[in-house]
Amino acid sequence: MKRSTKIITIVTSFFLIIAIVIIARTMIGNHFKKKFSKMPPPGIIVTNVINEQFSEKLETFGTAISSKSETFKIRKDDVQGELNLKNKVKKGELILNLKSGNILAPFDGVLGYTGLTEDIFVSDNIFIITLDDNSTIYSDIKVPESYAPFIKKGLPVEAKVSSYKNKIFTGEIDFISSRINADTRSLLSRIKINNNNLDLLSGSLLEITVKFNLRNSLSVPDTSIMMEGEKSYIYIVSDENIANKVEVEIGLRGDGKVEIISGINEGDQIVAEGLKKVRPRGKIKPIKN
Repeated sequence: MKRSTKIITIVTSFFLIIAIVIIARTMIGNHFKKKFSKMPPPGIIVTNVINEQFSEKLETFGTAISSKSETFKIRKDDVQGELNLKNKVKKGELILNLKSGNILAPFDGVLGYTGLTEDIFVSDNIFIITLDDNSTIYSDIKVPESYAPFIKKGLPVEAKVSSYKNKIFTGEIDFISSRINADTRSLLSRIKINNNNLDLLSGSLLEITVKFNLRNSLSVPDTSIMMEGEKSYIYIVSDENIANKVEVEIGLRGDGKVEIISGINEGDQIVAEGLKKVRPRGKIKPIKN
């Protein structure tokens, strides 16, 4: 009997100790949970609302065209001495010395050489030499009819080419046709690109972006926008580092930024990143972007 009582006492004490440990751990956990829940979340990246230029875009393709081009067709037996062409020539500089007379450059440009070929019009072998002025590059583009009302002479243009993937060439709309093509339902336009470094070559395929409806508007990072249904929100950070959730009307999006139509003001400090770490009316530790 005494042995059974002793066993019961030991088992009861064991479970009592376990219960005390569980209760103690729960109380300590709740204490720290309350303590840390009142603390601001880890540092949140903030930035200021700025004013930037926005524009709508028309993206298309075109072929690079030299501003001037001249082709010289030369018979092989007319060449005096060795054929030694320069890559670049100045106006008036000797291109080639021929028995029939020298060829001088009519303008500054870059020389091209297609080599010997059998001409279909004459029986002799001939050289084809080209001289291109690539200091300014043109390209004809077809503007869809729906964009025609927005395209004006002088609008800014950007162009890219596969051989210079990270370089953007700038230019403008130089010419606009007076009528819509009835077959293609498009407006023929010509762009002009400054190419003083001669990086663009005639015949290159250009990726062209025409910017229109340019305007200055409030700008925020796209990572600062919260979408709830069809509504957009931003956290404005007060002087006391309190994050206040406000509704905003957004416009264009692109290049990592969003146009703000209304809801905030230029200079407002907003949460730029880490929206999931922020609570409405909660205090944050701002980190300036």
